[in-house]
Amino acid sequence: MGENATHSSSGAHPVAAQLLVDPPQSGPWNMAVDQALLEAAASAESIVVRCYQWSRPTLSLGYFQKLADRSQHRASASAALVRRASGGGAILHDHELTYSLAIPASHARGGPLAAAIRDTGLLYRAVHTSLIRVLGGLGVSARLCEAAEADAGRDQPFLCFERRSAGDVLCAGFKIAGSAQRRYRGAILQHGSILLQRSEAAPELPGIADLTGVELSAAGLAHLWLPDLSEALGLECRPVELDPALRLRAAEWEAGRFGATEWTALK
Repeated sequence: MGENATHSSSGAHPVAAQLLVDPPQSGPWNMAVDQALLEAAASAESIVVRCYQWSRPTLSLGYFQKLADRSQHRASASAALVRRASGGGAILHDHELTYSLAIPASHARGGPLAAAIRDTGLLYRAVHTSLIRVLGGLGVSARLCEAAEADAGRDQPFLCFERRSAGDVLCAGFKIAGSAQRRYRGAILQHGSILLQRSEAAPELPGIADLTGVELSAAGLAHLWLPDLSEALGLECRPVELDPALRLRAAEWEAGRFGATEWTALK
């Protein structure tokens, strides 16, 4: 999967997938649903593509970040707080579109996503290249961050969008999209954020609207992006509601982990 990823799927028959498009929700709930989807993917067959938003400005700490380090960023002091189960730097979720992919382990053994599941970087590039293609059609010039531009060393900025990793999406020199992954019993969850415009809680981070003048809503971008993303990944997405059993499991994850003070203060 290079610049063209699996675009057009090389004529292969698309793989069935479920599509969740969720309304804005709290940080603990958003992270709990992603966790429930990853857990379910360990024993499921169907891929799930999810697009979601945040009900209020929320700072999500990367799993390995220290809670005390939040004091480094005063602008987000009044924002809600949650700790992700994925690594990386802190993300201020406000004016953005967030996505996740939950891919069962069975897809690593064959099909259009097999190679990407085995190689973390390939799945990042496939998703991000699709986004770049759709943004280009809207007049937004963006590109992938190359390895030579990536940050080196362990002393990195607190905020994820001030960091640079190979495969991130850059626009006018600023990072506008990035992703992270978690794996569980062979299944994979990839989730990421697309910065649409600047937030008052992170004024140092310009979004697409600030950099290009192109204003996009989260719902509008999802509507335009999902067809291309589905084709790029060789998927045929069917809109669904969150399964009641998964909703119950997400509620358990929200209460027991992502909404719990002990989890937030873990490090």
